[in-house]
Amino acid sequence: MIDETLIASLGIADDEAMDLLKDAYGDTVADGNMETLLEGAIADLELGAMLDGTIVGMAGDDVVIDVGLKSEGLIPKTEFDDLTQVRPGDKIKVLLEALEGDGGLIKISKRKAERLINWNKLVETAKEGDIVTGKVLRKIKGGLLVDIGVPAFLPASQVDVRRPGDVGDFIGRDCRAEILKIDEQRRNIVISRRKLIEAERDDAKKKLLDKVNQGDLVTGTVKNIADFGAFVDLGGIDGLLHITDMSWGRVNHPSEIVKIGEQLEVKILNIDYDREKIALGLKQKETSPWEEIEAKYPVGCRIVGAVVNIMSYGAFVKIEDGIEGLVHISEMSWTRRVNHPSEIVEPGQEVEVVVLEIDKDKQEISLGMKQVEVNPWELVSEKYPSGTVIEGKVRNLANYGAFVEIEPGIDGLLHISDLSWTRKVAHPNEMLQKGQDVKCVILEVDQDKQRISLGLKQLTEDPWENAIPGAYQPGMVVRGKVTKITNFGVFVELEEDLEGLLHVSELADHKVENPQDVVKADEEVDVKILRVDISDRKIGLSLKRAQWGSVEEERAEREEAGEGVAGVPKPTRGGMDEHGSMGTDKIEL
Repeated sequence: MIDETLIASLGIADDEAMDLLKDAYGDTVADGNMETLLEGAIADLELGAMLDGTIVGMAGDDVVIDVGLKSEGLIPKTEFDDLTQVRPGDKIKVLLEALEGDGGLIKISKRKAERLINWNKLVETAKEGDIVTGKVLRKIKGGLLVDIGVPAFLPASQVDVRRPGDVGDFIGRDCRAEILKIDEQRRNIVISRRKLIEAERDDAKKKLLDKVNQGDLVTGTVKNIADFGAFVDLGGIDGLLHITDMSWGRVNHPSEIVKIGEQLEVKILNIDYDREKIALGLKQKETSPWEEIEAKYPVGCRIVGAVVNIMSYGAFVKIEDGIEGLVHISEMSWTRRVNHPSEIVEPGQEVEVVVLEIDKDKQEISLGMKQVEVNPWELVSEKYPSGTVIEGKVRNLANYGAFVEIEPGIDGLLHISDLSWTRKVAHPNEMLQKGQDVKCVILEVDQDKQRISLGLKQLTEDPWENAIPGAYQPGMVVRGKVTKITNFGVFVELEEDLEGLLHVSELADHKVENPQDVVKADEEVDVKILRVDISDRKIGLSLKRAQWGSVEEERAEREEAGEGVAGVPKPTRGGMDEHGSMGTDKIEL
């Protein structure tokens, strides 16, 4: 019997079916051998065979295909690109996948048949190195699957010159690529979009380098942005637009000026043919604002600008787009001690400045803020002439003296030597403290160096001119207190802040190796005044002479005068030393 399912699907009578079978297989059909014939035909087929099929009709989500065998085959509708174009009777090629499927139907595939046809065609017509075009189907492990008539593998590393962040962005896009490898046995094909791009760019690069010159204006597309600049595709080669060449004004980041994908007209600044690199400029399309800077902002002129940046050494002030000047920290105030510019200005603040200096070649302008105001030092010499008594606060102490604030921002130096007429001061903190109010006298004003010299001792009369010479005369015996003992002698306080020196040679009649063997600190002693040196402000003392009697004293005086016994001059090779003692080289009569 003829398969009733097949006849029913064809929609014809048994007699008509028989006639068709006879035409195809001969009179053997009439002998009732149809089943045998079909079974033999199926047995002759192999899996993967290419069969001619005829569209019979639709069955649910499948298309029924007659391939002239015992059973029809079903192909999912998804294998057809456009179902509206599918008509019963249309001829198609199918691939035999299984001889017995579910429900007794054979399993066939239209898509696989087309791929096989396309593969055979590709193998016959294409070779490695050829250019193919296809649509990216989906993302697979290691890359993308591209339909170029047959599925082709596009590795992720071969998608673009710079590997994209997500290759999945290419899904659904048309793709041109170069065939890298064809494996006929495994029916695999590997393609590269990157190699094609590189080849095309190399060709375009050579053409571009041959036709462009330094100074040309060209149009390109911003491809990438970095902290230091932007890369612009000029059509075969990427040029670098450095951040410093984007604008005459301040640019914190290239993204403030350009965007990825933006079309830009730029100027070619330099071409490195050996390294195939091009430097681009955007600001160079316009005239530099520094061209007429000296005429526009002459030295000494006043201008208003905005603070755009603050550094430890000063503040940058924007005068106009592309023109910034530096106000050094030393040029911010005449009187205020500025440790950091942020104490005076802040970003965005408008300030009035004076142009101090212009270096056109280096494109630098020095500005001053304090010059806007009157220099208080120009009035100091008039306001504080020498001899003026002022009262100020001790602002700071140093080893060499004290700084006294006369008025806000104006300090004078009270040197250690001007603290006392008589007292030997080792450090100012012996007499002054920081923050202490003190009365001083102006000694000198140096307007050029902006310095004022002060004196404390000058408030009183110099005792060395009258008081001390009158109170302490050579030959007098006075009482004092030992304040300091050194290896060369002993200091004795005669009155407050007045000391005399008792040399080691004047301690005793015998040679003294250690002054502490004779006197002790804070001990009160009677000493004789040997001399009062007004010019050097020193008093020489003697302990041993204060203890002598009149005869010894008279003899010592004659010896010092160079006389012998009974007033006869005494020959000597020695002389009187700086302490009033005779030398050791002498001859006594």
